[in-house]
Amino acid sequence: MSSQGPSQGSSQNRAPAEAVTEALTVAAVARRLGVAPATLRTWDRRYGLGPTDHSSGEHRRYTAGDIARLTLMRKLVISGVSPAEAAQRALAFDGESSAEVISSTLAKEVTVKEELVETVLRAARAYDRNFVEELLRSEMQMRGITNTWNEVIVPLLILLGDEWADAGTGIETEHLVSEIIKRLLQEWNTTVVDPINPRPVLLACIGEEMHSLPLYALAAALSERKIQAQFLGARTPIEAISAVVKRSAPPAIFLWAQLNKNGDLTALEQIPSIRPAPRVVIGGPGWGAQTALNKGSFQKSAVHVDDLVEACEEIFRAVGG
Repeated sequence: MSSQGPSQGSSQNRAPAEAVTEALTVAAVARRLGVAPATLRTWDRRYGLGPTDHSSGEHRRYTAGDIARLTLMRKLVISGVSPAEAAQRALAFDGESSAEVISSTLAKEVTVKEELVETVLRAARAYDRNFVEELLRSEMQMRGITNTWNEVIVPLLILLGDEWADAGTGIETEHLVSEIIKRLLQEWNTTVVDPINPRPVLLACIGEEMHSLPLYALAAALSERKIQAQFLGARTPIEAISAVVKRSAPPAIFLWAQLNKNGDLTALEQIPSIRPAPRVVIGGPGWGAQTALNKGSFQKSAVHVDDLVEACEEIFRAVGG
């Protein structure tokens, strides 16, 4: 992003880097992160992930560092990390040093459909499977996969995770909702008619990774863009991935890792060299520690993405869209 422009003056003339230093309200941060305000208040009360700006006579506001830590918290929770563990990692994160994360977050404002999320949550607690499915399917048809994922499904999963962490209850509700979401995404990801890519992209959970819901979302989102994908699913060993690469020569490979033990960058070296070389895209919190330590070699071997939109964009470019 450009750094040109005066250091002082009206907000219209301020550089983007300065905008992220503004202190924001609960409602503003909730919109930017794509969570409900109630979720932020819960994270503040339970884990101490609250605003640190103590301006006299005003409500406390979230600083840039607060937002960066909350960004990490959200990514970890929706990737399947327990809220308690995610909070511990977020609190240890030096948010002030990650302007890139903050800028990226503020640039992708998401409006949570709070009433719909609450309605789905109530239906799920009542085990009304048909109503939950009807609500989510209708939203997917009207708003598309990516918007539904960001505005409804992610906030819903976070609230369910918070309930489990807070009271130790609701695990059956979370399983019910997850299975409905997975089935709807599979239904959406039917055979793509007239795909823009003659060879399908490859999607897999690497190693022993079991948390595959984000992959279902990615496959469905790609199908909306007329991109066909080959879905290998959970617990895919690198040997199996390599075999598919040799046989089908995919233009892009997306590998998901939730746990650190599965996000092994050295495993990527086993992917066979083919021509044209596929774009390797990796996502999930399991890659986090290694990507920070191996930035030089990492950038040559793969592209790391933070969310569904970025994953779609990288794959879209790889297939020549």
